[in-house]
Formats: sequence, C-alpha cells, structure tokens
Amino acid sequence: MSLFDLSGRTALVTGSTRGLGLALAQALADAGARVAINGRTADACEQRAAEIEGAVAAPFDVTDEDAVAEGVAALGRVDVLVSNAGMTLRKPLEQFTLDEWRGLIDVNLTSAFLVARAVAPQMIERRAGKIVTVCSVMSDLARPTVGGYAATKGGLKMLTRSMCADWARFNIQANAIGPGYFRTELTEPLTSNAEFDAWLTARVPAGRWGEPDELAGAVVFLSSAASDFVNGQILYVDGGMSAVL
Repeated sequence: MSLFDLSGRTALVTGSTRGLGLALAQALADAGARVAINGRTADACEQRAAEIEGAVAAPFDVTDEDAVAEGVAALGRVDVLVSNAGMTLRKPLEQFTLDEWRGLIDVNLTSAFLVARAVAPQMIERRAGKIVTVCSVMSDLARPTVGGYAATKGGLKMLTRSMCADWARFNIQANAIGPGYFRTELTEPLTSNAEFDAWLTARVPAGRWGEPDELAGAVVFLSSAASDFVNGQILYVDGGMSAVL
C-alpha cells in the first residue's frame, strides 16, 4: 500500500470547505497528506481545518490572480493540487447574461489555470508534482439548462490535457476526476426533485446517486505514486453514466 501513501506531502484542495471538495480533502488526509483547506472565507476554512487531523487553513479567492499567488506562497511546498472550486447556474443559454457567463468561466476554468500556474514553477524545479482537476460527466455530455457549466467543464478537460502536454517532461502528472451526480448540499434541489431523481436512477447503470466519500479512491490514486505513469486522463466516477446511451 506504500504506492498510495501520501505521508510527507502537502495537498492543496480548492473549494474544500464543503461538498465534494471537503470529501476529497478528507480522503487525502486519511492517506497521510497535510491538507490545505481552501475557500473564500477564513472562518469556514479554519473550522474545516480544525476537523481534519493535520490540516491547515488556506483562505483565498481562486479567481483573484494576486490572492492566488499570495496564498500559494504562504503554503510553501505544494506537492498535490486538487482544483475542485466550481459552481453551476441552471438556465437556458439564451437567458444567460454576459456577467453570468463570465462568472462561470472564472470560477470553473480560469481559477484552475491560475492556481496550477502558481504551483507549477516549484513542481518543475523539483521535477515532481500531481495536479488533479475536478471535471464532470458534463465534460463530455450535455443536458438542457446546464450549457454554461458543461462548456466550462469541457474546457477544464482540455486544460488538464494541456497541462500534461506542457509539464509531463518535468515528471508532473495532470489528470482529472469526472464525477457523475453526487448527493451534496449543492445538489439538494435535484435530489429532492422526484422527477429528476427518477430520471437519474433510470439513466445511471448503478441505479443511484453517488456519495461524496466514493471519490476517495480516485483522488488518492491520482495524487499518489500509484499513478506515476498516468497522465492527461479523466477518471470518471459516475456509476457508469458516461458508458451507456
């Protein structure tokens, strides 16, 4: 099991004060990593960090270039970056305002670029690093009212592959997790919608929603030595949703 041991590694998980990000942070901590809990609110970061053994708070806005640079510098060494920060806005494309569109791109895509660009120089210097982005089944699929989200997650997929193209020669592995539909407070409007719940359970071969802790194996694998020759890939954790029509 030493291949999956993250002892002595520092892992920064963006957007990790709740939901899937918190579950990812807990999984990395359980594997031995010193986890940096990130969010915009210092109080929320400190509260979550206090709940996870060895964790530290890293509050900064991942869409702010200067804040990202300062936040990464304050952490010092970052061995693993998990770019999880994200949001969604459910409405038809023709109803989007330009500000709403740009807001989705900033949070879901530009933030991943900014944080990766901030940690890359130290990883290049050490000739070692792991970058894990949190994509989605919507990186490859689309549904009505989630076009903006799908566009950003499709862009994140290609950003991840571009990181591989640029940085693999420095022994940096950049991969993605593609979650399907998971039960979190952010998806509560969908999980409590009987019509959508019926559609989902019929659409997913596993016949159910995912639970956040079911992402643990994927993030530990992609953050550890077990994935040292895996690069530019998306590991879908979706109950089979992306595999069938």
